[in-house]
Amino acid sequence: MKSYRKELWFNTESRRAFINITRKIQKCLDESGIRDGFLLCNAMHITASIFINDDESGLHSDFEKWLEGLAPEKPYDRYMHNGFEDNADAHLKRTVMGREVMVAVTDGQLDFGPWEQIFYGEFDGKRNKRVLVKIIGE
Repeated sequence: MKSYRKELWFNTESRRAFINITRKIQKCLDESGIRDGFLLCNAMHITASIFINDDESGLHSDFEKWLEGLAPEKPYDRYMHNGFEDNADAHLKRTVMGREVMVAVTDGQLDFGPWEQIFYGEFDGKRNKRVLVKIIGE
């Protein structure tokens, strides 16, 4: 069995963003040489997310509105966490959207269903953040 590990780095210009990283993840898979196994992709920061969904701008807008309704950014003083920081909402949004995804690898490809893509979700941007890609298999 082989193992591959790589870190990807992101720094968004805005506080919140959804970035399709499927091509970057497939490139990691290609570099690994692994044809059959499993790929784990996870955000290494507690205010960022990795998730799988459709790459459709209306849906991403719906996510943004829905998440803001669940955990509004402001007023900052509504959150106990916001004593030293102003990102409590980002922690909550990450919890809802998830930390990681696991994808089967078959014949050197990400074994997706129709329309599935991997996204990096940023909820407290404007700084460097890591995403871990770990692949095991043969």
